[in-house]
Amino acid sequence: MNSIELFAGCGGLALGISEAGFKHQLVVEINDHACTTLDLNKNRKVKHVADWPILKDDVRNIDYASICTTSIDLISGGPPCQPFSIGGSHKGPKDKRNMWPEAIRCVREVRPKGFIFENVKGLLRPAFARYLRYLTFQLSYPELTIMENETHAKHFSRLIKYQKQGGLAEYSVFINDINTADYGAAQKRNRALIIGIRKEYADKFSFPAKTHSREALVWSKYKTGEYWNKHNFPRKNRNNISVEDKRILDKLETKGAPVGEPWITVRDVIGDLPSPLSKCEQIVNHEYHPGARIYVGHTGSILDEPAKALKAGDHGVPGGENILVQQNGRVRYFTIREMARLQGLPDEYEITGAWVNSIKQLGNAVPMQIGAFFGKAMLKVINPITSKDT
Repeated sequence: MNSIELFAGCGGLALGISEAGFKHQLVVEINDHACTTLDLNKNRKVKHVADWPILKDDVRNIDYASICTTSIDLISGGPPCQPFSIGGSHKGPKDKRNMWPEAIRCVREVRPKGFIFENVKGLLRPAFARYLRYLTFQLSYPELTIMENETHAKHFSRLIKYQKQGGLAEYSVFINDINTADYGAAQKRNRALIIGIRKEYADKFSFPAKTHSREALVWSKYKTGEYWNKHNFPRKNRNNISVEDKRILDKLETKGAPVGEPWITVRDVIGDLPSPLSKCEQIVNHEYHPGARIYVGHTGSILDEPAKALKAGDHGVPGGENILVQQNGRVRYFTIREMARLQGLPDEYEITGAWVNSIKQLGNAVPMQIGAFFGKAMLKVINPITSKDT
């Protein structure tokens, strides 16, 4: 099954989509540092990346008909989130960095069987409700393009009128607010996921249920002890339960064991790494970076929960979100390797550039697990025979 990855960044979503069973025919990114990372891992023949046709370009310059000579089954990507970010300028569709029109153009020109787009949760805020509805209509009816000299408001009205008159949508569009920890990532990262499926497949698709939960983690810690046993955690230190976890446990005592898997924690994914203060040159990107501090509202991530959402630091040097609270209570920055693991990237995957540039790449990435999980859900619908082998 063939795919296109737009706004690839350092490759988190693209890797997940590849892991799900899709073969990228085009991977597009414009940022210099991210492209250097992609090229390096391609040259190092990292799994999947070695086969990617990577294009460093502005998506507005791409003629998909001339580049993609085969049919495309899936388009995926994360259009720049700054226009809709809570920490940004809040200009939304008026922001020159808004690339949703280009994502829509790609869908219109390529006509895939489906698409998966990721963005910040801020896109779902009431302030952008009208634009989100307009965006949904455009993705549902990509062939009804805005005409010359037509305003966006008139275009929106025309799309609504077309629907009311019985016009058939080409795609069914599903928009959900997800916490990536609920789908197997080691981060509590709340994002907007926009999935579209061509109408002939849509009746076979429903938005996938969560696979992991905090409830299951609490049960594993304080009822069965499986979590602590797995990490050989001293029994004398197992009873330090938070007020919220105690409330959850009390409810579970009545309801019984929860369904699904426990949230993946920071300890689960970085617990086997040596301290970056020791000499560990053999582990790529695992260097200590000084200067970590916490402050109000930015208190760092603890070992035995999923991490807080990693931040790119686009509005200043990233603070508490990219900091680990160690067992002794001291804090330090996650290393680049640790952040890569929190994004699901394999250890052979190297992030290039200075510390700040590496932070930006990883803070803007989509956890690989999200691409793999939702990519498989898409594959199951549009090609059930292939999906059995992935």
